Amino acid sequence: MKLIQLIYMSHLVGPDETSLGPILSSCVRRNTASGVTGMLLYANGRFLQVLEGEEDAVEKTYARICHDKRHHDALLLSREEISQRQFNNWSMGFRHMSEEDARHLPRFTPWFRFGLESNDLAGSSTVAREMLAFFNEEKV
Repeated sequence: MKLIQLIYMSHLVGPDETSLGPILSSCVRRNTASGVTGMLLYANGRFLQVLEGEEDAVEKTYARICHDKRHHDALLLSREEISQRQFNNWSMGFRHMSEEDARHLPRFTPWFRFGLESNDLAGSSTVAREMLAFFNEEKV
C-alpha cells in the first residue's frame, strides 16, 4: 500500500461563501468512505488543501476536485510518497482563516491576510505544508 500526500490550491467560484458548508460536508463524507484524510484552509475565495491516503484514493479525490464546478484553477503544489499520515485525525479538518488569524500568526500573514495567493505559495510548498501542519496541531 503506497501512501501519498498531495497539496493543492484552488479558487472558490464567485463571492458567495454559502457553498463552503456543502463543500466541507461533501469532503467529509467522501473522504471517510475512501479513507482519505487531510486539512482544508480557506481565506478570501481561495482554498489550500492537503490530501493523504492510498495513492489511488487520493488521485481520484483530486481528479474529482479538479472537475468540481464550485471551484476552479486548481494548482498542484506538492505530491509525494509518505511513510505515515500527518493528518490522520481528520476526514477533513477545516479552518476559515480571518484577519484575526493574521494578527495572531504573523509568520503566515503574508500568505493569508488578503487571501491565499497561489502565485506566492506555488514557489513554496514548504510554507503551505507548514501552515497546514500548524492548523492540524491546533485541532481547530
